[in-house]
Amino acid sequence: MDFSKLVNSIKQSNDFLQQRVVKAINTHLILRNWLIGFYIVAFEQDGNDRAQYGKKLISELSKAIQIKGLSETNLKLCRQFYNAYPQLFHTIITDEKSPMAIGQLLTDQLQVIDNRVFGISQSTTDESIIDENHLQKFIFSTSFTHLVELIKIEDETKRHFYELLILKTQPSVKELKRQIEALTYERVGLSENKTKSFQEVAKKIQPQESIDLVKSHYFFEFLNLSQSHLVEETELEQALIAHLQQFLTELGNGFCFEARQKRILIGDEYYFIDLVFYHRILKCHVLIELKTKAAKHENIGQLKAYLQHFKRNIQEENDNPPVGILLVTHQNKTLVEYAIADSDLDIFVSKYQLQLPDKSSLEAFINNELST
Repeated sequence: MDFSKLVNSIKQSNDFLQQRVVKAINTHLILRNWLIGFYIVAFEQDGNDRAQYGKKLISELSKAIQIKGLSETNLKLCRQFYNAYPQLFHTIITDEKSPMAIGQLLTDQLQVIDNRVFGISQSTTDESIIDENHLQKFIFSTSFTHLVELIKIEDETKRHFYELLILKTQPSVKELKRQIEALTYERVGLSENKTKSFQEVAKKIQPQESIDLVKSHYFFEFLNLSQSHLVEETELEQALIAHLQQFLTELGNGFCFEARQKRILIGDEYYFIDLVFYHRILKCHVLIELKTKAAKHENIGQLKAYLQHFKRNIQEENDNPPVGILLVTHQNKTLVEYAIADSDLDIFVSKYQLQLPDKSSLEAFINNELST
């Protein structure tokens, strides 16, 4: 072993074991917070002197325990965490791999709790979409900061959908929040092939090619437009710019706004591109044309011309070729296929909606995915 190998050996050992330490700490944090939530709920339902504290319980508890990291806000999160995942009791108490024999600790302490309170933790597991195998895999492979975002979701089916997304894609907390805000759950529910749509979502979390940055459906419900069927293109464009933050969230990861009504000169005539973005991950311009009607052949032809102009006159040496997205209210898939068949440009036609779809059809998909 020379000095260089010594340095590398120490670095590799440190990195490997440091990751394990972080994971172990996170797992213990999750278990601790669930246990705290369990005790709070138990006391609220059957504590001998619970009437003395009432709504001031959390505040008084925070003052009494004086533990760093367990503020009044965090204690409320612990209670919310327990209420969202009461089934975790079975995972803890039956899992031989639970850190620090936490299952035994819980069993011993439960001896001082009334049996009626014990029943809280055994409630309705069989009726839940989530099963114990999935719960165990999910809980011990995520972080509590991810869980904080999930417990805000009251709809159980919707929450399990994002659990599945975390298991499949391991997004950052910021990306998870973005997916929730971008209505990914509702978007997959709208698709005919939910498995394929879910796979597309996973690719879009970290896009690798131009097709990954485009969605089949876009939702602009945040615009709150009245009489949406009468909306003009200029009105829609103005509303999107006025809600630029929400619009960027809906577009996806990596979009940076560049211009509205971008003026370009083709020949001796000026043309105006509705919206221009730059995608920082794929290093390319994205041109968006808005139409308040169904896709037409001339719309696609117009977008082709804009893309060619960008490719020849605006694209930088290190840029990838520009991408065009035509947003319409209805798609004629056969027409679109014919219109772009001979093109060497990336042109996509997507449908947008101003209202959210019915989400009930997602339950069967989530049930199936969580059982595998």
